[in-house]
Amino acid sequence: MTVYCLGSINADNVYSVPHLPAPGETLAATGLFRGLGGKGANQSVAAALGGARVVHIGAVGPDGRWAVDRLAEFGVDTAHVVQSDHPTGHAIINVAPDGENAIVIFPGANARQDGVRIEAALADAGPGDTLLMQNETSHQAEAAALAVGRGMHVVYSAAPFDLVALGAVLPRLSLLVLNAVEAAQMRSALGEVTGPEVIVTDGANGATWYFDGQCIAAPAFPVKPMDTTGAGDCFIGSLVAALDLGKDRTGALRYATAAAAIQVTRPGTTDAMPTLAEVRAFLTERA
Repeated sequence: MTVYCLGSINADNVYSVPHLPAPGETLAATGLFRGLGGKGANQSVAAALGGARVVHIGAVGPDGRWAVDRLAEFGVDTAHVVQSDHPTGHAIINVAPDGENAIVIFPGANARQDGVRIEAALADAGPGDTLLMQNETSHQAEAAALAVGRGMHVVYSAAPFDLVALGAVLPRLSLLVLNAVEAAQMRSALGEVTGPEVIVTDGANGATWYFDGQCIAAPAFPVKPMDTTGAGDCFIGSLVAALDLGKDRTGALRYATAAAAIQVTRPGTTDAMPTLAEVRAFLTERA
C-alpha cells in the first residue's frame, strides 16, 4: 500500500540557545544547524524510513530544489512536489539545553497548493492507501474529500492547532492525532469528538489511542532528550508506516513511541528520524 502525504516542506534553521528567549530578550546562540524540516517532510521521512512507500504532495520555491533532493534521498517519491513562484517555507527554531523548543514558521510555498494537482497525485490511490495531512498547507479539506471518495484512510495531525481548519476536515477523518495541549483545546471548544479514532500524545507520559469506547495506552520509553523538535512528526509518520505494514493498534503505538524516543536523543528533525532497523533493535533491547 502507499502513504500519500500532503505536507509542508521547510528549511529549518535550528539555533542552540542557553534558554528560550523571553519577550524583548536578545540571546546569542551557541550553535546553528540548517536542514530539511516542516511537519509534512518530517512525517514523510519518518514513514519512508519505517518501511512504507511514501508519495509526498507539496510545493517549494525557486530556492527549494535542495529540499526536494533531500526528500528523495530518504526514499520519498517526490514526483508530485512542484516549484512555486513563492519562496520555500522556513522555520526559525530555538532549542534549549533541556531539549524544549520555540518555533516560528513562514509558510511560503506550503500555502500555495493546488486542487487539480492534488487530484492528479491521488489518481492511482485507493482502498488500503492512506492520506496523511497536517495543518501547514492549504487545500486540506479538498484533499480529504478526494481521499474519502477513493476509499482511503485519512490521518490528520492537528498542528499547528486551528479550530476552523480542524472542523473543515473532521467529518472525513479516519484518525485524528493531537498532543495533550491540542486535545485540551479541542475539548474546550467541541467537547468529546465522535467519528474518527483519536490518538493523544503526551511527551514523557506516552500516548493513548481512543476508539469504539475503548483505549490503549503506550508508555514512553525513558531517554535523555537532546532536541524534542519533530518528535510528534516522528511519532505520526512512524505510526502510519507501522499500520501500513500490517501492525495492529498496540504494535503500531509501541513502534511509534520507540521511534520518537530515538529521535529526541538526536539533533535536528528529518536528519534525526530512525530507520526501521534502528527501531526494531531498540525494541529488542527493551523487550
